[in-house]
Amino acid sequence: MNEKIISGIQQVGIGVPNVHVAWKWYKEHFGVDIRVFEEFATAELMRQYTGGEAQKRHAALALNLQGGGGFEIWQYTDRTPQPPKFELQIGDLGIFAAKIKSKDVQATYDFFKSRNINFLTDILTDPEGHNHFFMKDPYGNIFQIVPSRSWFKNERKLTGAVYGVILGVSDIENSKIFYGSILGYDDVIYDETGVFEEYKSLSGGDRKIRRILIRHSKPRLGAFSPIFGSSQIELVQVLDREPKKIYHDRFWGDLGFIHICFDIRGMNLLREECKEKGYPFTVDAGDTFDIGAASGAFSYTEDPDGTLIEFVETHKIPILKKLGLYLNLRHRKPEKSLPRWLLKAISFNRVKNI
Repeated sequence: MNEKIISGIQQVGIGVPNVHVAWKWYKEHFGVDIRVFEEFATAELMRQYTGGEAQKRHAALALNLQGGGGFEIWQYTDRTPQPPKFELQIGDLGIFAAKIKSKDVQATYDFFKSRNINFLTDILTDPEGHNHFFMKDPYGNIFQIVPSRSWFKNERKLTGAVYGVILGVSDIENSKIFYGSILGYDDVIYDETGVFEEYKSLSGGDRKIRRILIRHSKPRLGAFSPIFGSSQIELVQVLDREPKKIYHDRFWGDLGFIHICFDIRGMNLLREECKEKGYPFTVDAGDTFDIGAASGAFSYTEDPDGTLIEFVETHKIPILKKLGLYLNLRHRKPEKSLPRWLLKAISFNRVKNI
């Protein structure tokens, strides 16, 4: 390979108190009913982020085949996961909210209203003129429901899954270079500074901030790119207070959004690029690592403020696990997407009851 390939956001990691209870809620509200993997294991390679000790965990990766990145739902099994020690405010350093893609924002709002969702805002309008709203899950995680035209399969659900994130940063120009040059988010949709009416119902939303929305100008390539689709990242820098690190004095895997994961090909190239640009891998699993029924290579780096960015190069995933049918990706052309019929076959891993 001469060039790395980023296929899209594979998942956002979410630390929860109980994987199955949380997954049931996410399935009912965000349609993530495809099990890619689920396993109990020890996170041996993450010691520097887990207090210097290998921690046991239960994790599951769940997708919504309508499109978008998935959720890696993550639970400690030998310790009680800790919440933040302060009320999170927009602009605090790390992942403040996950963006969920919607076919119809008003219809999604009405559906969630019937389910007694904890809304943080009514329907608002962003600088692009698009409707959106903010809500919380039962664990205090914030989600922004946003419109999207990027869909893979029609399953008559109102939403897909992860369309991006809102990230608190300390220096928006440094972060824009990191996400643009390494991850391909090179298209600035808007760049606004002020006190924003649409944020005033959020904690810290009455402060002066600079916010930019960035997207990738080139379409994503690779095996799973039709499912993951396009994505966006909103960088937020608070200008009149000192932001706090969301995971200060806590472990990776504690409650909240723990990382953003990108599906990639060309791990060796990416390793060299990150090193050259001053963001060397902090965790590197090497060539192949088994994750439940799936396998691949994975690594982590940190953005300029220490937010964890995971890279996964998928080598094998189950298509029909009960019959022992797996898809091996190592000998395919890395830039080529899998046939749509084969991607749709992942629906055999749909979970009806959790």
